[in-house]
Amino acid sequence: MADEPARLPDAPGDYGPVGRSPWLDLDWREQQRWVTVDGRQVNVIELGSGPPIVFIHGLSGSWQNWLEQLPVFAREHRVITFDLPGFGASEMPARKITISGYGRFVAALLDELEVGSAAIVGNSMGGFIGTELAIRFPERVERLVLVSAAGLSIEYLRNERALAVLGTLESRLAAYSGWLASRSDALARRPGARRLIFGIVAHRPDRLPGPLVAEQVRGSGKPGFVPALDALTNYPIRDRLGEIACPALIVWGANDRLIPARDADEFERLIPNARKVVWPETGHVAMLERPEAFNRLLAAFLAEEPGERVGAQDAADAV
Repeated sequence: MADEPARLPDAPGDYGPVGRSPWLDLDWREQQRWVTVDGRQVNVIELGSGPPIVFIHGLSGSWQNWLEQLPVFAREHRVITFDLPGFGASEMPARKITISGYGRFVAALLDELEVGSAAIVGNSMGGFIGTELAIRFPERVERLVLVSAAGLSIEYLRNERALAVLGTLESRLAAYSGWLASRSDALARRPGARRLIFGIVAHRPDRLPGPLVAEQVRGSGKPGFVPALDALTNYPIRDRLGEIACPALIVWGANDRLIPARDADEFERLIPNARKVVWPETGHVAMLERPEAFNRLLAAFLAEEPGERVGAQDAADAV
């Protein structure tokens, strides 16, 4: 009887970073650049050299969502991340925010950066955008990693009245987020405050380092939030997932309060060459909550040869 294919590791390891994280020792201003796409300024962070990896943040997120990955993978890769138009330090886009528009934006940004194809890693809305990119621009996506990706359950959650209310509150939300961001360092030092401001996203935010949570808050609360939420609930993608031809890895937290873990099963079922890992006691941002395990898993997945299926020991040795 033929051997069973190697199973991806399902042990999440420690919660939160262990020891001093490499991102704390970098001057991020040296890694930052401005790139013009469709007449708008985009905040881009780039470091390292080698095969490119592109990291895409989620709704209300920013490039800082990938702090625990960027310096680690820059040892052997050219790593690229950015603030999506309407988020972080990037300008609002020239046109209405849509998922298809964000897909075209990423393709155009890769053109500007002279990147032909790359591994695409997306969290939440960033995963949705990654799937759109893999469907519309398959030549740009060598491998796809979806971390608690949006796009399935959310298609049933559209609420016009709620969106209208959020629209009227947008300026107030932005003002509150600015106040919160200005006090993020002080607030993030307190475990109780971390639970309050990051509890909907992480399973145990009180166990995450204060500086890491502070950076997540600093990049949030931007004007693209409401139109992007509208876009998320108005773009069915389920019936097109079968068109994704590249290998896909799906990573989820069993305690995700924003997108149910059952969506991981659906992504695995609907994408032809996909595998999933669902970690217990993990929320919506596995790359921040389980950074060492996530980085080992991602490194092993990226190192696979065509047709190979990484096993647990390979992942343990990959980083």
